[in-house]
Amino acid sequence: MIPYGRQDISQQDIDVVVEVLKSDFLTQGPKVSAFEESVVDACNAKYGVAVNSATSALHIACLALGLGKDDWLWTTPNTFVASANCGLYCGAQVDFIDIDPHTYNLCVKALQDKLIIAEKEGKLPKVVVPVHFSGQPCDMAAIYALSQMYGFKVIEDASHGIGGKYKDEPIGNCQYSDITVFSFHPVKIITTAEGGMAVTNDPKLAERLNLLRSHGITRDENLMTKPADGPWYYQQMELGYNYRMTDMQAALGVSQMQRLDEYVAKRHELAERYNELLKDLPITLPWQSDDSYSGLHLYVIRLQLDKISKTQLEVFNGMREAGILVNLHYIPIHLQPYYQESGFEAGQFPEAEQYYKEAISLPMFPTLSYEQQQEVVANLKKLLLKN
Repeated sequence: MIPYGRQDISQQDIDVVVEVLKSDFLTQGPKVSAFEESVVDACNAKYGVAVNSATSALHIACLALGLGKDDWLWTTPNTFVASANCGLYCGAQVDFIDIDPHTYNLCVKALQDKLIIAEKEGKLPKVVVPVHFSGQPCDMAAIYALSQMYGFKVIEDASHGIGGKYKDEPIGNCQYSDITVFSFHPVKIITTAEGGMAVTNDPKLAERLNLLRSHGITRDENLMTKPADGPWYYQQMELGYNYRMTDMQAALGVSQMQRLDEYVAKRHELAERYNELLKDLPITLPWQSDDSYSGLHLYVIRLQLDKISKTQLEVFNGMREAGILVNLHYIPIHLQPYYQESGFEAGQFPEAEQYYKEAISLPMFPTLSYEQQQEVVANLKKLLLKN
């Protein structure tokens, strides 16, 4: 079996986790801050707040930016549901922007058109969440320019994006956003088993993110309403959550970060080989913008269904029957029953819907061997060229 994604765990990774297991701290210890430092250093950001998942990071990012009841969050339908759910967790309303047909990211033209209408209706978003699909960054300079014009905040959902670059600068530097969120799920670029992080350059936002990830509690006397009663003292300043990352996870993250550039470079090598091996097949290969260096979390092809005799489902099932565990990223969020109960329906975001009918994610992970990649391609060719 060849999965679509797989973590790479070295002996060094195992050793650092075992070292934490033998230490005095399993959680809320020194490895969490060390991991935060390694990520902000790699991203050229100022502050990092590690949490137990990217979903948690998105939630507290929204809260830190003041998203609440009667506010709007806009994002793309071509993403995992967490990119939208984070707005609902805050009591806000959610809407979507259709995707660009080349990048599969949020379409800036569609965003601009929707902002013009929303301004007239008095329904401008408070937060927009562009998602760097497959690791390719959105057109952040253009989105930032619109944020300045229309007054919304920007959270970059870079769950796929760590190790990538936009305009030769690291994704996560927050030059064009208020907060950037990363995921460290096992199939992502690096892993902490489960985990996420919110990075920012704003000290006030960092302060709120820190409070919100741990019950809204602080031991910092500068944040308290009165002097501490003693060294044991803490205060709950607001309603927060238990979103903390463990020291075991953070230690794994520190170790994995040492191989970040190597992992991304390997993904590019695999993508270039796929591009060459697949170029003559009736499929659309991933398109990469000249001003970006993708993290290449995913390698997504689109079937040219008018040129093949099989359906998307037949190709998908054929690959899986051959032991190639392809996947599909993503089912447009507005087609999910929960969101359709809120009034969304098919036909509202046609680019995302057309993409969904044609897309298949091929295996993409650093330890994918040349022989395995050849097997993926051979089976795909057999399915696509067979009458």
